[in-house]
Amino acid sequence: MSGKIVATNKKAYHQYHIQSTIEVGMVLKGPEVKSLRGGRANLRDGYAQIKNGEVWLHNVHISEYKFATHESPEPMRVRKLLLNKREIKKLIGKVLEKGFALIPLKIYFNKHGKAKLELGLCKGKTLYDKRHSIKERESDREMDRIRKSYK
Repeated sequence: MSGKIVATNKKAYHQYHIQSTIEVGMVLKGPEVKSLRGGRANLRDGYAQIKNGEVWLHNVHISEYKFATHESPEPMRVRKLLLNKREIKKLIGKVLEKGFALIPLKIYFNKHGKAKLELGLCKGKTLYDKRHSIKERESDREMDRIRKSYK
């Protein structure tokens, strides 16, 4: 991944174990791309779902572009994700396993200027997993502080 990151789903990294990630394209309309270039997107409650051999993105908010000359699409509309059939079949196999979900992690522009979505195959964390992650993060910060004080 290289290019400008538009939005990240920080909550997903806290609530899920991310097993693997995949780069996918999105079917967008012109004003939506302009909004993304302005950094106006929210992935917080987003998820992807597989229906009839196609992957759809739900609950992702891309704000309306206020300078659009024609009617802007609805900000919370369901958007189609672009994957090839082999990738979709792999995802279907994994999602059918208990506890796996497809969660959008990042929206960014690649080096060719195309808007891409990093989709994560995730499994939900339990409460003690979340506590363990917080303890690890705090201990790492403490170690960094100690190292900086000795330099």
